[in-house]
Amino acid sequence: MEIEIQHGPGNAVARLRLAPGETTTAEGGAMIAMDGNVSITTSTKSKGSGGLLKGLKRLVSGESFFLNHFTAGSGGGEVIVAATLAGDMMQYELKNETLIVQGGSFVAAEQGVAIDLGWQGFKSMLSGESIFWVTLKGSGKVVVNSFGAIYPVEVNGSTIVDTGHIVAFNETLNFTIVKAAKSWASSILGGEGLVCKFTGQGTVWCQSHNPSGFGRTIGPKLKPR
Repeated sequence: MEIEIQHGPGNAVARLRLAPGETTTAEGGAMIAMDGNVSITTSTKSKGSGGLLKGLKRLVSGESFFLNHFTAGSGGGEVIVAATLAGDMMQYELKNETLIVQGGSFVAAEQGVAIDLGWQGFKSMLSGESIFWVTLKGSGKVVVNSFGAIYPVEVNGSTIVDTGHIVAFNETLNFTIVKAAKSWASSILGGEGLVCKFTGQGTVWCQSHNPSGFGRTIGPKLKPR
């Protein structure tokens, strides 16, 4: 699969070019358009694995209950996908490894990538973010999206990241939820509260905007229907 990301970082879309007979799996509702010689099947699982339980787990994480599987015909084909929130996209190639993705940031993956849900424990719930994150495991290309711009933060030792700004990170990193400042008063009054402390060596991909913070800001200004 060849991936071309266009119109980033504000309104990115990804053009997925498939070889003859090749299949890619995308988040339900992500497709903008596809070639007429591309066929689509929909299921609650990664193609060839899982079932209803995995669909329910994805729904809890903030992802769609369904996954769409696009298969190119004999002449190959193209699928164009985008995310719900305005922002950027990133492609990453897994090489027999695992990438952990914040719920809502998964867009598409090659067939060699297993899509599952990882339990992050009650420490994530205390941060005000999702307690489930999507795990992408295996070998193949994946596409993830961000709210706003996306950029890497290299970790070699320890790094603090606001929980709402995390898009994805390497499984080689460990993380704990900690206070942003030394005291609870400073952490709360400063507006940061709990943050994520990554330790080890790897990369955290961050987004410039916080979806939860955006919702809290704009929500009271919306007129009721």
